[in-house]
Amino acid sequence: MEAGEPASYLTLEEGAEVFSSDGERVGTVAHVLADPEVDIFDGLVIDVQSGPGGLRFVDAPEVGELREGGVVLTLPAAQVARLHEPSENPAVIEHHGEEDDASPLELKLRRAWDLISGRY
Repeated sequence: MEAGEPASYLTLEEGAEVFSSDGERVGTVAHVLADPEVDIFDGLVIDVQSGPGGLRFVDAPEVGELREGGVVLTLPAAQVARLHEPSENPAVIEHHGEEDDASPLELKLRRAWDLISGRY
């Protein structure tokens, strides 16, 4: 990978190449999950294959480096296939405050799904 200079999630574009920690190209950036207004980077949705069904969620701690030449994950290529797929946010019938029962990963996966499905 031609790493280039360090970059910000604010400049990362869809289609940027994604590499594993062992240097293998594992996909491309499909979506950047962030809230630039409060400067929070949640992670990435990457496409690990061409065509439908290849989207995977990469949590922010698993993103090792953001570079001009792409993204380097902290995971080896063998672990990338085991990443979670973004999931749809289920409907809420009754809600009594914050979603205390949802894990941080579930909340991020739901947010990823909302972004890629156009609901967010």
